[in-house]
Amino acid sequence: MSLTLPAGVALPVTASALVWAQQPGNGDNGGQGEDFGKSSPVGFLVLILFLIAVAFLVRSMTKHLKRVPASFDDPPAEEAAPEPEKAEEKKQDEAAEKPAKDSSAASKTD
Repeated sequence: MSLTLPAGVALPVTASALVWAQQPGNGDNGGQGEDFGKSSPVGFLVLILFLIAVAFLVRSMTKHLKRVPASFDDPPAEEAAPEPEKAEEKKQDEAAEKPAKDSSAASKTD
């Protein structure tokens, strides 16, 4: 199926297409006047503020990345197990603190 226009219609269609495709000649350049493409001092200020914000974000990101551990794997079993001496000391300290807490709670209720 071919789309062809009759000879009497082809000339007005092509002529109107050429007219519609032309640029307007009344001096309207579609918003591209004399100052088109030039920036204002406000635009320059906004650009500088964005650059400062990016600098602070990069600085903050590097600080946070320095705190990230090299590996998220579990530590070896040797380092994870507490030493027996320290564990016994902690138990003795906790046992000494419990009676003191219980006696202070009892005196508050009296």
